Amino acid sequence: MAIRPYKDKHPQFGQRCYIDESAVIVGDIQTGDDVSIWPLVAARGDVNHMRIGERTNVQDGTVLHVTRKSAQHPKGYPLIIGDDVTIGHKCMLHGCTLGSRILVGMGAIIMDGAVVEDDVFIGAGCLVPPGKTLKSGYLYVGSPAKQARPINEGERAFLKQSAENYVQLKEDYLAD
Repeated sequence: MAIRPYKDKHPQFGQRCYIDESAVIVGDIQTGDDVSIWPLVAARGDVNHMRIGERTNVQDGTVLHVTRKSAQHPKGYPLIIGDDVTIGHKCMLHGCTLGSRILVGMGAIIMDGAVVEDDVFIGAGCLVPPGKTLKSGYLYVGSPAKQARPINEGERAFLKQSAENYVQLKEDYLAD
């Protein structure tokens, strides 16, 4: 496992987390409990910080990064991810903020300053441009991402269930 500090900032993990041995986790990164980080994830909290909420899963090949402070953006853009978020395979999240109960489809890209509110589906391959806000309760698709339709109650329940499925899966991995 490549878990290492950047300068004086060390990654910190909540209880019962699973971090795959091929993941690279560097710098100012903190997770909540029951987080799972799967093979080949690269997470680099060097020029800003990263926070990952409880029961969130980050799937294979995803890149997580932050944006440095600048004259235009004095605070830069940290990466903030809420609770019960499922981040699909090979996604790119860069200096954005995600609420809770979100599914980010495979290969999606979410850029600097974008905000995704709670209870959102982001379709596979979506591009969420810098500074865009995705409102709660909708499915978004396309490049750039566009609001497709409201999510129904079954889909809303699935957002939480998806995260729970990965909590159970990481428990299997931790037991081996």
